[in-house]
Amino acid sequence: MSERLDDLLKQVDLREEELINLVKKLIEYKTPAPPARNTSQAQQFVADFLHEKNFEIDMWDVYPNDPNVVGVLKGKSSTKYKSLIVNGHIDVAEVSEDEEWEVDPFIPVIRNGAIVGRGAADMKGGLAGALFAILLMHEAGIELPGDLIFQSVIGEEVGEAGTLDCCNRGYKADFAVVVDTSDLHIQGQGGVITGWVTVKSKQTYHDATRRQMIHSGGNLFAASAIEKMMKIIAGIQELERHWAITKSYPGFIPGTNTINPAVIEGGRHAAFVADECRLWITVHYYPNESHEQIIKEVEEHLLQVANADPWLRENPPTFEWGGKSMIEDRGEIFPSLEVDENHLAVKKLVAAHEAVLKHQAIVDVSPTVTDGGWLAEAGIPTAIYGPGTLEFAHSVNEQVSIKQLLDYTKVLVTFIYEWCHTKKGGNENEI
Repeated sequence: MSERLDDLLKQVDLREEELINLVKKLIEYKTPAPPARNTSQAQQFVADFLHEKNFEIDMWDVYPNDPNVVGVLKGKSSTKYKSLIVNGHIDVAEVSEDEEWEVDPFIPVIRNGAIVGRGAADMKGGLAGALFAILLMHEAGIELPGDLIFQSVIGEEVGEAGTLDCCNRGYKADFAVVVDTSDLHIQGQGGVITGWVTVKSKQTYHDATRRQMIHSGGNLFAASAIEKMMKIIAGIQELERHWAITKSYPGFIPGTNTINPAVIEGGRHAAFVADECRLWITVHYYPNESHEQIIKEVEEHLLQVANADPWLRENPPTFEWGGKSMIEDRGEIFPSLEVDENHLAVKKLVAAHEAVLKHQAIVDVSPTVTDGGWLAEAGIPTAIYGPGTLEFAHSVNEQVSIKQLLDYTKVLVTFIYEWCHTKKGGNENEI
C-alpha cells in the first residue's frame, strides 16, 4: 500500500467524529418510502457536497420532489484508466407510528458503539462512508486518472428504480459497487418480480344462481372466480415445490426461490357470485435466472393448470408483471446479479478488503435485493459492498456499527484509489 494511501486511511480514524456527523446529517433528512416524494432536500445536500469536490452534477426529478443525483468526476486520463460507479439510495424504510423506538428515528444518537436512526444500516451509513472517502481524496489533492461517478438514487425501498433511470440516461462504467447493506461481504443477489394473476368471468351472476352452477341439473356453465383462483394457487404451490427440488444456486438455501401469494382481491359483495379475482404474487429467483425466464415458466405452468379445468379452459387467467413503483402501479422488478469472482475489479475489492482489515474477504450472495441488478442488466459488472447488517435494516432502533463504518470507509478509499488507477485493456481476470 502506497504511503499516500496509508495517510488517507489514518485520516479515517483521526476524523471519526466527522464521519459520524455526516451519517447523522443524512439520517436527519426524513426520506422514508412510503410515503416517498420527500428526498429533494437530502439530494440537494448530496449534490452540493459533490459539487464542492469538483464533480459535475446532473440532478433530475424521477418523481416530483424525488430527484436522482449523479456526480461525475472526470479522470485526468479517462481514456486510459478504469472508471467506477458508486451507487446508493437516499430513501429509507417507512416508520410506522406504533413502532417502539427508544429515540426519534430521525434524530440519530450513539448507543453502544453504534449510530442509531432510520437508515443507519440501510443505507445512509454506506452513502456517508462513500462520500467521506471522496472528501478525503479531494482534500489530499488526489487526481484520479479514471472517471468516478457517484449515484445517489431514489425509490429503492418501493421498487422505484432510480438506478434504472441512471442507466437509461446513459451512465456507464467499467465497474460498479452498490454500497448497500452487506455486512462488508462482497455480494451478488437473486431477483424479485411481482405479478398480478387475474381470473375473470365473462358474465356476472346473482348469488341466487349458485345452485345452478354447482349441482346436477343446474345447466349453468359458470363459476366463482374466487373458487377458481384456489386452483391457481394450488398450481403456484406445485410449481414452487418443483423449483425447490429441481433448482439450486451456491450460497442460497435450497427453496429460496419462492412464489408468495401476497394479496388477494375478489368479488363485489355478498349478493353476487364473484366474477373476478386478482392475486398479487412475489417471485424470488436465483442469480443465474432472468425475470423474463421466470415469467415464461410461471405463465406456462398456470395455463396448463387452467387447461385441465373445464371453466378455466374457457376463461384462462391473465397476467400483469412488474411495474415501476409499488406506490404508483403496485409492482416492481429487481433483476438478479451474479458476481464474477475472477473479474479484475472483484479481485481488487477483495485485495483492498484484506489489505485494510487483515482478514479474508467473503464473496457470497445477498438473501435480499438491491439496485445492483439494474446495473448488471445494463452490462456493467457490479458487486454489492456496504456496512450494516440485515438484522438491523428496516428494524426498530435501526443501527450501524461505528467500527464497521470506519472499516468500510477505509476499504472504499483503497478500492476507489486502486481501481481508478488501473489501466484499461489487458486481461480482466489478472490482478
